[in-house]
Amino acid sequence: MASIGKAAALAMLMLLIYPVSGEVPYRGAARIIFTKNRILGSKVSGMADAAQTRPIRLDDRVRVASISKLYVALGVMRLVDRGVLSLDQDVSAYLGWPVRNSHFPDQPITLRLLLSHQSSVSDMADYIIPVDQTLRAKLAEPKAWDAQHAPGSGWFHYANLNFPIIASVMEAATGTRFDALMQRVVMKPLRIKGCFNWSGCADSDAARAITLIRATGEVVRDDLKSKLPTCPGVPGKDGTCIMAGYPPGQNGGIFSPQGGLRISARDLARTGQMLLRKGRGFLSRSAFAELVGPQWRFDGVNGATESGFFCAYGLAVQTLANTGCKDDPFGDGRKRIGHAGEAYGLRSGLWVDIEGKQGIAWFVTAVADDAPHGRSSFTAIEEALISER
Repeated sequence: MASIGKAAALAMLMLLIYPVSGEVPYRGAARIIFTKNRILGSKVSGMADAAQTRPIRLDDRVRVASISKLYVALGVMRLVDRGVLSLDQDVSAYLGWPVRNSHFPDQPITLRLLLSHQSSVSDMADYIIPVDQTLRAKLAEPKAWDAQHAPGSGWFHYANLNFPIIASVMEAATGTRFDALMQRVVMKPLRIKGCFNWSGCADSDAARAITLIRATGEVVRDDLKSKLPTCPGVPGKDGTCIMAGYPPGQNGGIFSPQGGLRISARDLARTGQMLLRKGRGFLSRSAFAELVGPQWRFDGVNGATESGFFCAYGLAVQTLANTGCKDDPFGDGRKRIGHAGEAYGLRSGLWVDIEGKQGIAWFVTAVADDAPHGRSSFTAIEEALISER
């Protein structure tokens, strides 16, 4: 390929590997197929930066959106294994103030309910909490709660705001900031490099950041130009970001636990290998069983499935290929566990077929919000990426 010039070679590579990526010249993608012990194959295409000068590599960091929730759940279950947290304790006991849906004041909110999106928390009040605000103030907003469905009633409604609460509970129980805690209990034990909102990453990681660009060409996240952000969250009203003296438990949402993980495709695959091993060496058998569940399964009336995308859910772990749903982008009917991600033009996935002893990790950028679906509730672009051989 070198003989035809770098730019032409890259364009050909994009078309050969992912034909759909030819629709948008700045689209990037990566995919890894793996077993519990080895990588079976990998493919990449496109450019990592807004200037279109760096080809994407498997070790580049990308904001994987809601796959982040799975990693938060792994952190919770590590703390459950240690006896630091309980899935069924009222989280008010950890935070030191009452966490209640005012419409159902007698119903406790637990980590189990938060992780499985059965807590009655709502995103109507938004889930972004700037550094000068508190979780308690956010949850005092009436729109932060579902007025129709009680916590623990069996009603599923996916809500990002669950995860700033979870992160704050983790902080309060350990006395450690969420970003540092995740390094200690998840990243280092898994021997992977990942960080939330770039906090804990190195300058060398910033130099290999994948910029998120919408299908319209708008640059929306991580155009870092080799320099880490100065603030791990949304600055306060006065534009400042004072983290010194931050009291753990006040606002774990600073680090975007719902979607702010920056991690490489290769390290997503390494995490998937742990899932294929059923958590062996990382989680106890009982913790892994609780993690994957499902804690909730759609019965036709007990939740908002988002057009059949969610039909079975554990503790931040989805189960795919449920009868009567549209949650099988693979089209083979096989049960898989993992999580999907969608934000800022990116779509991502980490899925493992434990019985089939194989998994896949992927991401693709510059996907339009209204991109057409394929045979499932996933986009046709993702389905094409999955099926490439």
